[in-house]
Amino acid sequence: QVQLTESGGGLVQAGASLTLSCVSSPHTSSRYAMAWFRQAPGKDRQFLVAISSGDIPYYNYSVKGRFTISRDAAKNAVYLRINSLTPEDTAVYYCAADTVQRTWKDYSDSDRYDRWGQGTQVTVSS
Repeated sequence: QVQLTESGGGLVQAGASLTLSCVSSPHTSSRYAMAWFRQAPGKDRQFLVAISSGDIPYYNYSVKGRFTISRDAAKNAVYLRINSLTPEDTAVYYCAADTVQRTWKDYSDSDRYDRWGQGTQVTVSS
């Protein structure tokens, strides 16, 4: 089974940038649609961005321009670059994979994704 491991979170100051990584094992992530979500304390999980198996990105309109998703198939990795962090970005960030190709579901639908990482905490101080 595919396992996803996120890394790159931490405590940063407002205005900083951060790159989160999600590595899949043992299978390559390049065949799958992948996505990043986040969940802040007391809030619902929020879709951020997805990347199709053909490497087309799909952004939540609210984060487009500040968040960038990318994939390195050779490293079985997907990345999330976040610029100009604010305290409102404080959350646990999760990556997810659609390994069963639930293509009838929207990329923003968390039910599309059958594999999830454990999450990485991002805390932004003001």
